[in-house]
Amino acid sequence: MSMTSEAVIVLGVMVAVYAAARAGRLSTELAMVAAALGGAIAGGYWFPARHVAEGAATYLDINLIFITATLFMNLLKASGGVAFVVRGLLRRFHRQRALLLAVLSLVLLVPGALTGAGSVTVLIVGGMVATVLGYMGIPKVRVAAIVFIIAGLSAAAPPVSLWAMMTAAGVNMPYVGFFWPLLIPCVAAALFTSFVLGWTGTATDIERALQELPEAPAGMSWWKVLAPFAVFLGLIVIGRQWPHATPVIGLPLMFAAAALVAWLVSPVPLRVGRLSLDTIEQLLPLLATLTCAGILVQIMTLTGVRGLMAVTAVTLPTAVVYGTLFLVLPVSEAVLMWGSAPVIGVPLVLLFNAIGLNPIVALAGMSLIWPLGDALPPTAIIGRLTVNIVGYEGPYGAFLRACAVPAIVIAVVGTLMVIYSTRLAQLAGL
Repeated sequence: MSMTSEAVIVLGVMVAVYAAARAGRLSTELAMVAAALGGAIAGGYWFPARHVAEGAATYLDINLIFITATLFMNLLKASGGVAFVVRGLLRRFHRQRALLLAVLSLVLLVPGALTGAGSVTVLIVGGMVATVLGYMGIPKVRVAAIVFIIAGLSAAAPPVSLWAMMTAAGVNMPYVGFFWPLLIPCVAAALFTSFVLGWTGTATDIERALQELPEAPAGMSWWKVLAPFAVFLGLIVIGRQWPHATPVIGLPLMFAAAALVAWLVSPVPLRVGRLSLDTIEQLLPLLATLTCAGILVQIMTLTGVRGLMAVTAVTLPTAVVYGTLFLVLPVSEAVLMWGSAPVIGVPLVLLFNAIGLNPIVALAGMSLIWPLGDALPPTAIIGRLTVNIVGYEGPYGAFLRACAVPAIVIAVVGTLMVIYSTRLAQLAGL
């Protein structure tokens, strides 16, 4: 039997085991581990303990980024900084609908951009922004759509873009040059979403909105909100301005420094231990997904399945690949969640690089499309979380229909970024 035939059989076993595990109501994470172990057995490796351990540690650095960044955002929220910002922006811009929609979009982008998780955006600022949008006369179904779409874009936005980081790691490509190719379309798409879904409504009922929003503690000020961000951005700038004279401390330690400043300047006492435990509990599904995805990818590499998928992708007609990105990426995200990046993204990036496209811009375009799958069954984790946080109680299908227009535009923009990535290479500084 040829190596290709063996890899095909192993892939078939993995797919069958994954489908059976999901049908048996196992979580996506356990289903990925079951598929990996099934593939290892089919490949004649039984239980390759060393590869399982190595796979589990593949995304350890990314997990550390998520933990420290989310702890920072939770400290900022617990100190009253998030409530202070939302209330301040509402008072300042409540008579200017366009500006209020724009600044609320930016507020929604920040938590996910810093942590790489759209769920953090929903949990940290989603409820407060939804309250303001509701008192602007926007129906709840459209409020939920705005929060979900921009939360997905925040997860794709720099500096921490999960899909781009995982895929880049899979092809041994440095996570460098993604800032502008991700920032520009994410901000543009967020503003488009807010204006399309939120332009019609009523005058903002500022009094009722302020009554429902949480109070900011006495002593909170703009400098106390901005100081942790200044420290974080300052460490980044120093490292880039003087790369040979500055120790490499990494993003986790930068976020830890920002979290320390947020704790020191907080006007209220913060239970850091309790918040740390809550952060781990909040991130546990994401951390488990990354750990299990690493195991799956490691076993796919061991058995030759990853090579088979890479070769198959490289030999596919490019027109077919372009024409199905809008479908393949969201569906893979709905099935594998963040594990879709190393499983599907790696062979696609190898294909794009082989045919002469710019891999950085192409991967940035793909990263725009992936988050759309977080509202689709069978997982739909962030979609259902958004619906619950916003308080929308209508049919889930109506929520999906409300997301349709911005989702289509985002998918088209992401696909065009892939197709014309060589012309857009200057965004990556190349």
